[in-house]
Amino acid sequence: MKVSSRTKLLAGASLLTALTFTPVAYAEDASVSVRKMADAIFSVIEADRAVYTQKVVHRLQNEEEVITAEEKWKEESALPLPAQMLRMGAERVAEKRSGFTYALLSSWAINKQNSPKTDLEKKALKTIEQSKQNFYGVETLGKKKYYTAVYPDIAVSKACVDCHNDHLDSPRKDFKIGETMGGLVIRIPLDE
Repeated sequence: MKVSSRTKLLAGASLLTALTFTPVAYAEDASVSVRKMADAIFSVIEADRAVYTQKVVHRLQNEEEVITAEEKWKEESALPLPAQMLRMGAERVAEKRSGFTYALLSSWAINKQNSPKTDLEKKALKTIEQSKQNFYGVETLGKKKYYTAVYPDIAVSKACVDCHNDHLDSPRKDFKIGETMGGLVIRIPLDE
């Protein structure tokens, strides 16, 4: 029996459709590595932070000069600073008990509460400042172990560097676009 080219094409298309759209059953307890989870969380935070800084703050403050971003943004009817937006998001995530925390830290923090405190944070910031490479480690805080990932916080806009360089309380006044200004710390508790 001879099979036509059209029949072969239809059979091939049916097989491709079956392979492409066949639902795959996943085990309910399927897991992802803690590092992949931290990297994924960072990707979302970094994207939101860059978009807010470049498309909102830089555009409205530096290009269109419509509104400024200020520390006392409520009192001055201004935009929150990118670091304040990040903190507000981190606080909301913590309220939801999402299973992880995050914070922005810097060796040159304007707000001293954003300075590194743990030995791992200090080591991580030194490493990422020199290499711009992510830093991963495990630390014990209290009696709980955490997977701690620290990612370089890169100045993505003139608004970033101008704000830090011009701030009265800034311990460093020579930031440039593309430099590491600090680090985003993500902590995920490890099960014992």
